[in-house]
Amino acid sequence: MPDPVTYEGSDLEALAELPNYQNAIVDIFRPHLRGHVAELGAGIGSLSRMLLPLVDRLDLIEPSPNLIPRLSGRFAGDSRVAVFADTLEHWLSSREAASLDGAVMINTLEHVRDDGAALRELARVLRPGGRLMVFVPALPFLYSRLDAAIGHHRRYRRSELVAKVEAAGFEVLHAAYFDLLGILPWLLVHTLGGRTRMDPGAARLYDRVGVPLTRMVERALPVPVGKNVILVAGRSECAA
Repeated sequence: MPDPVTYEGSDLEALAELPNYQNAIVDIFRPHLRGHVAELGAGIGSLSRMLLPLVDRLDLIEPSPNLIPRLSGRFAGDSRVAVFADTLEHWLSSREAASLDGAVMINTLEHVRDDGAALRELARVLRPGGRLMVFVPALPFLYSRLDAAIGHHRRYRRSELVAKVEAAGFEVLHAAYFDLLGILPWLLVHTLGGRTRMDPGAARLYDRVGVPLTRMVERALPVPVGKNVILVAGRSECAA
């Protein structure tokens, strides 16, 4: 089992205060959430609380031991939620085949060194008809010191993520770039500017102004690029 990694950053706290950003992600996943779902890389549970009303059972997997008290405390006493202090790789290897209806990874897959192996394990543990829901950072040219500092092995192109998910045995139902307008700020502040922490005030301002604007554009037009990729894939109904 890989050693757990202690999370030392502040980006989870910054993202916790971005309701428009969070809602935009969950709205895309919403039609596919049902039954017994696992969120891999749950962090401090900011998005978990939005997923919970949409499912019957929610397993929260988080490898950073220092985040577990906050995550467990947030859902203390809720019998629908189980919290696991474990790595994605080890937790998946311990699951029975075809035991989940859905798996959610929001800013998680980029942390996994062998993402192909993780996707194959996800295909194994999902029931036929189950759903894989993934949100990752996009565009390799945006890779920054912040990406490296928080343990990102890569940023994805849409076509690359689709190919890896399909190779693992999934049928891709939706795959799109996300957050077109976020490319330039990230490029200037983090990729070129070298900043290794998120600015909570700037993030909140972008959430109030930039996120609604970029979502309006992305609903009206197919955008060719974005700061992230969001994907939904289905496990074949004929899967063994």
